[in-house]
Amino acid sequence: MARPRNKIADWLAYLGLRVGESLLHAMGFAVSYRLAALAGWLLYHFDGRHRRRALAHLRLSFPDWSEAQCWRVARRSFRSMVFMGMELLFTPRRITVATYRRHVRLREMSEAIRLMTSRRSPAILVTGHFGNWEVAGYMTAAVGLPTATVARHIDNPLLHEHILGVRQRAGQRIIDKKGAATEAAEVLAANGVLTFVADQDAGKKGLFVDYFGRKASTYKSIGLLAMLYRAPICVMESRRLDEGFHFEVSCRRVIRPEEWDAQDNPLRWITQEYTTALEQAARSDPGQYFWMHRRWKNRPRGEPRGQDGVA
Repeated sequence: MARPRNKIADWLAYLGLRVGESLLHAMGFAVSYRLAALAGWLLYHFDGRHRRRALAHLRLSFPDWSEAQCWRVARRSFRSMVFMGMELLFTPRRITVATYRRHVRLREMSEAIRLMTSRRSPAILVTGHFGNWEVAGYMTAAVGLPTATVARHIDNPLLHEHILGVRQRAGQRIIDKKGAATEAAEVLAANGVLTFVADQDAGKKGLFVDYFGRKASTYKSIGLLAMLYRAPICVMESRRLDEGFHFEVSCRRVIRPEEWDAQDNPLRWITQEYTTALEQAARSDPGQYFWMHRRWKNRPRGEPRGQDGVA
């Protein structure tokens, strides 16, 4: 049974967000990015639990790196996390059908756009905790490419409603991750586009595939839905280009049904393919990846819990 939430704390968090949002808009990009960089630096130095987790993940993922390099990338990762939260608050005013080209550059997106605009078959988009995936989702909806995104419900109901409003303002549909199976299936059955943030720990019952040289529990649902509805999978990334609200959205890999038809274990093959593509995105600029999230929390059966499951 879930513990009752502290309504006063929820309201204070909500009010703090709204006041901070107003101040950021008043100050503009340049000052907001400088303040966000400072906040990321403070968070790195004072949030010991997440700093230790990020450093442990970096040491295991890049065993040839020096300690100094791990520290530098971990600090950039914290900064990137704060940048993303700040950028999300700017997104509704800056990303519109008339203005998105000032802020978003598209690269190698022709095949993904063709799949997203075709109403003859469904498509699945997957991305990871890299750069600013929220900007990519908002941009696609703003230019008339609506998607349905499976996302976790934010615990604070006031923050959830506010952030949900930001996400839905351009037409993006959000499906609550808890109990999403029915709605997700309906989207694909109607030849729609379904989006997942796919680099999250899937628990003990997930499918364990290779990720940065270690086994990582990964959701089976993406591969199963793709197989059931013959939906190609586009592996997307949204890279931050600078500290001026400029991004590059690209499609790194398209996984097609005819590819997995030839595999002995199509579900495992699909899951490994998109996981490998997400790893390649993170490797391209490790400082924009969220190393503090618990990607390797659960371990395969028989493997002892160790550094991979760092708390």
